[in-house]
Amino acid sequence: MADRDPLMDRSIRELDPAIADAIARESRRQRDHIELIASENYTYAAVREAQGSVLTNKYAEGYPGKRYYAGCEFVDDVENLARERALQLYPGSEHVNVQPHSGASANLAAFAASMQPGDRFVAMDLSQGGHLSHGAAVNVSGKWFSPTFYGVRPDDGLVDWDGVERAVATAKPKIVIAGASAYPRTLDFERFAAIAHAHGAQLLVDMAHISGLVAAGVHPSPFPHADWVTSTTHKTLRGPRAGIAFARADGAAAIDKAVFPGLQGGPLMHVIAAKAVAFGLALRPEFRDYMQRTLDNAKTLANALAANGFRVITGGTDNHLILCDVTPLGVTGKEATAALESIGVTINKNSIPGETRSPMVTSGVRYGTPAATTRGMGPREMEQIATWSAEAIAARENPAALAAIEREVAKVAREFPVPGLDARTLADEAPSARHAATSDAP
Repeated sequence: MADRDPLMDRSIRELDPAIADAIARESRRQRDHIELIASENYTYAAVREAQGSVLTNKYAEGYPGKRYYAGCEFVDDVENLARERALQLYPGSEHVNVQPHSGASANLAAFAASMQPGDRFVAMDLSQGGHLSHGAAVNVSGKWFSPTFYGVRPDDGLVDWDGVERAVATAKPKIVIAGASAYPRTLDFERFAAIAHAHGAQLLVDMAHISGLVAAGVHPSPFPHADWVTSTTHKTLRGPRAGIAFARADGAAAIDKAVFPGLQGGPLMHVIAAKAVAFGLALRPEFRDYMQRTLDNAKTLANALAANGFRVITGGTDNHLILCDVTPLGVTGKEATAALESIGVTINKNSIPGETRSPMVTSGVRYGTPAATTRGMGPREMEQIATWSAEAIAARENPAALAAIEREVAKVAREFPVPGLDARTLADEAPSARHAATSDAP
């Protein structure tokens, strides 16, 4: 024991107070702010426990029963459980790979399994609600492959099916992608599949945003219509920040080889354990109830935002997110986001269909209800959030008015504790008052 590193068992507070302080500040931010970013959520304590377990110490290149290292018998159990639960969670799925480190990694694996560099694919344009990893010029998907884009109709913001047909007929792609990061309506996977397959293409569904809704049966499933399905495991699933990829049985070998050894080395076994826990919890009836409340909250919030002067794209929502044009309120998306951040309501600026501003400015914002719903917030809080949003934008140059709203936000936020956040540790600590010069917040 004389040569054992004496630092191995000491706490982060002792060894790295700068990082410990940053974590504490983030804990306070999460406690006192209301999180409405559509791609964020609070995960289960059990998920965090698995992710912080000793499994982080184990290297396990390969797959269960076919590892390159010894000592993998117990992590094999973990990965097998994750796979079994994922397939059970999504009836009609045939094969799953639980090793992707992120949703973008899962997308790239599906690309590598189905295409060669330079091959053509069709996807929703980023400015119309698509995703960076679906062919944006700055992303590897747009650099290594050849995308053609479809969008939404200018009159109602819904998928332009004629445009999808034209794009697929013209490009003659290897794959068609259905999936979005800022599309508030139901996706018709069966129709996407019919178009893709009629032109000799395969369908890739990226269900990262809606995977929890699909699991709960409150959104149509991409199975069995899609040839490939990718997802994150956080967002609406409330798991760890990671990815997952599904394939038909005849694509199993291709997706597995694409993930390892094609794109990744050793899997993150502690994260895979956390995925397994999240999948198991999503199979319970409580999860379906949570997803229904998330949908109900989104509809309430959309209506309330419209009543407060926001132009809600498509006139509402069928899922967990709301896309809004804020130009009727006299601001850009960047300005609206900053105003809400100043009162402790966290959203993100977002391009809208027909966008005329840069992605760093935008004309719109995006709200989402998964995280607030996890905390137990309901329709009354959604209506209040919409009111605060309009008030903050109107008062964006009035620090005293913003400080007053911020105190209201923090008071409500504390009525709904963040799961897994130790209230005893933070109970006597005041919220960070960004308007300290004019605030009398306790």
